[in-house]
Amino acid sequence: MAAVARALETSNVTSIKSLVESPTLSSVPSAYAFNINPNDEADPNDPEFAIPIVDMSLLTSGSPDQRTQIVHDLVKICEEWGFFIAINHGVQESLMKGMIEAYHGFFSLPDEEKEEFKFGNDVLEMFNYGTSYNLALDKVLLWRDFFKVRTHPEFHSHYKPASFSEISLEFSKRSREVALEITRAISESLGLQPDYIYNTMNMDRGLQMLAGNYYPPCPQPQNAIGIPHHTDPGLVTLVIQNEMNGLQVEHNGKWLTVNGPPNGFFVNLADQMQILTNGKYKSVMHRATVNNKATRISIAIPHGPSIDTIIAPAPELCEREGQAPKYHAMNYKEYMQLVQSGKNYMKATLDHIRA
Repeated sequence: MAAVARALETSNVTSIKSLVESPTLSSVPSAYAFNINPNDEADPNDPEFAIPIVDMSLLTSGSPDQRTQIVHDLVKICEEWGFFIAINHGVQESLMKGMIEAYHGFFSLPDEEKEEFKFGNDVLEMFNYGTSYNLALDKVLLWRDFFKVRTHPEFHSHYKPASFSEISLEFSKRSREVALEITRAISESLGLQPDYIYNTMNMDRGLQMLAGNYYPPCPQPQNAIGIPHHTDPGLVTLVIQNEMNGLQVEHNGKWLTVNGPPNGFFVNLADQMQILTNGKYKSVMHRATVNNKATRISIAIPHGPSIDTIIAPAPELCEREGQAPKYHAMNYKEYMQLVQSGKNYMKATLDHIRA
């Protein structure tokens, strides 16, 4: 981390975007060096790595038998995969593309204008712009700029670009509806009431964020990383991206590149879901790679409990399975602070609270 700090002190670069636009850039600077082993990547044509697809219309408007089948399918998906692609979810493709364009507009602003929204590394800030690094966590600089906005329980936005606030309000509402429907189906898949997760996690006050990531072309994509491997701290995360792939998820010891339909949500389970289910459902490890062809923009929409909720394994599930709780109870805000503490760089935060 000392080398990273020195690189920041001596560099005039304020964003990865400005670095890439430098006419002298021909290779990855040493402070960004991160080696990716291509042998660890899955063959996208191998049926073993065909990402499960969930038709959300069968949950919301299908027959009772169709909903029952989807709920049944979710048991295996959540146990063995921890992620899937949601289609027919009711969010218009034009709105999804509009949200990506709004983020593109923000990242296209001059650096000095984006700097107005930089507030440090507190995960609970109303909004926060970053240039790609967090010295408490990152041992290399990341090939990424990001902008996070908190959209629930209170909606926050900003005035640049002009369209951002209106689009992000509508998009956050619609994507939240999708996330809540998914949690209802997951509750049922656990043999619990549909609103069990919603009520237990106090999701009426639950934390929702819009986290936009900007990954410009990299001259040596195998020698840099957008985001190192990690799990998410919340319950469930939805992700969309432009036409460029880069999101990878770990499955059966390999890294699988996500390549879903343009109008689909990639959905991954997060740490609080693994805690709540006492390890039955898995929080998935994932990362963001970069490319040398074109800019990639992704938007992650994490959904979690309220920040004051105490999360622990569900007593009903522990009793039914005859298991002791595998995780210590913890306040969600404290858990997120643990994630940001620097103790868990490229490691599972869950390991710190195992009983």
